[in-house]
Amino acid sequence: MTKGLDCATPLSAAKAAAFRADGYEFACRYLVPSGWKRLTREEAEAISEAGLHIVSVFETTADRALGGRAAGLADGAAAARTAQAIGQPEGSAIYFAVDFDASATQMAAVIDYIRAASEATPAYATGVYGSYAVIEAVRRAGVCSRYWQTYAWSRGRKADGIHLYQYRNDIDVNGVGIDMNESYGNEGWWNTMGYPLKAEDANEIIARFLSHEFNLASDEDKRRRNELANELRKASGQAVQPYAPNGG
Repeated sequence: MTKGLDCATPLSAAKAAAFRADGYEFACRYLVPSGWKRLTREEAEAISEAGLHIVSVFETTADRALGGRAAGLADGAAAARTAQAIGQPEGSAIYFAVDFDASATQMAAVIDYIRAASEATPAYATGVYGSYAVIEAVRRAGVCSRYWQTYAWSRGRKADGIHLYQYRNDIDVNGVGIDMNESYGNEGWWNTMGYPLKAEDANEIIARFLSHEFNLASDEDKRRRNELANELRKASGQAVQPYAPNGG
């Protein structure tokens, strides 16, 4: 589990560095073509140089998903163009926001929207941001591969298998209004620096050399193995894992 934030305010190099110093590991920012809240190439570089990962989210209006397929095709195309323009690498994720309490009767339009957005972003993994009900409906439909749930409108329920979870809204940290999030791996985040290792290679090294006979090692050795494994995870763009004496 990794601590992160989302915000509408663009992050300066100093703000990004302050969040990294506070233990944040990723920032979710708006991948939109225009407007004051949009992520630019310069900001992406500042966030990356501070040591944070970036999660891209596309949102123009809260209930845009009610526009269904036509809106999804248009927004997906806009998101793909913007991602390419700011240097977001192919294979990383773009989340499309369903930022309202969607009802059961509105889910068909939401699903059509996400399906079309996925079709329009073939070079990227596609995700959805929304309530528990939205996550469950979209997952059942099988129209995207990444899931970012908000606690809002979720009525105390949390879906299994999500990649990101927004658990608190509207707080001020380092002079920036943010929402608090946590991640669970395979989020599709990115940075402008690139990752020297592929995730599958890093995980194979961990499995072959650092996890071997883990439970037979001393506590000091276990801690060091966990530190080294986390360095490999960082180098391949994966979330770090806390030390677990019996977990490898």
